[in-house]
Amino acid sequence: MKIIIINGPNLNLLGKRETEIYGTETFEYCFNKLKEQFSTIELSYFQSNIEGEIISKMHEVGFHYDGIILNAGAYTHTSIGIGDAVKAIPTPVIEVHITNTYARELFRHQSYIGPNAKGVIIGFGLDSYKLALYSFL
Repeated sequence: MKIIIINGPNLNLLGKRETEIYGTETFEYCFNKLKEQFSTIELSYFQSNIEGEIISKMHEVGFHYDGIILNAGAYTHTSIGIGDAVKAIPTPVIEVHITNTYARELFRHQSYIGPNAKGVIIGFGLDSYKLALYSFL
């Protein structure tokens, strides 16, 4: 099974950015734990702060991977293009968020990804990625 985690803007700063909201663990540390725990899955990771790069990566992998775990960060609430990319590819996408977006600012309650995703997991910290991986098993 081949699954990719795609992270959007500012998620490269996990562990340093707003630690009271996102915690002190880096995504690289989380990713290495996931690779150990799900060793039978060919797991890869891509992060970009650029909307078009996220869309291009989804086009690249979205026709031959078994799953995509997508945390588009703030683009979730603004990018019709990323939502359309999820809709355009046959690979199932799980939308994830580290925080409970419904407990945050009102603009974070809208997702352009969720309506086209296989499912949405929010609010479980970095364990949201683990839960998304379980959904593909």
